[in-house]
Amino acid sequence: MASENVFELTGANFSEKVLNNKGLVLVDFWAEWCGPCKMIAPLLDQIADGNIGKVQIGKVDVDKNPELSSQYNIRAIPTLLIFEDGKVKEQIVGMTSKASLEQKLGLV
Repeated sequence: MASENVFELTGANFSEKVLNNKGLVLVDFWAEWCGPCKMIAPLLDQIADGNIGKVQIGKVDVDKNPELSSQYNIRAIPTLLIFEDGKVKEQIVGMTSKASLEQKLGLV
């Protein structure tokens, strides 16, 4: 992960970082071999760096965390889940723009 403000999520820390979080968390389900995942990563880094205190961004490697992918019914990547106060608020599948993400997160 390029940005220090984007954190890695695993089965071990998902509850603490996402489900028990009071606030907005965007979770990116991705894989190293996924081209569109690599394209969206810099956008997520920019959003994380520019909105500290407003939204947290975490990434789940689907190859290393199949139980989380299964739990959230992830069928295609990238899939972004927006959690608010520990509950899924919105799901975005595939590539999207930075402006669209910021709008869905309520940052603009």
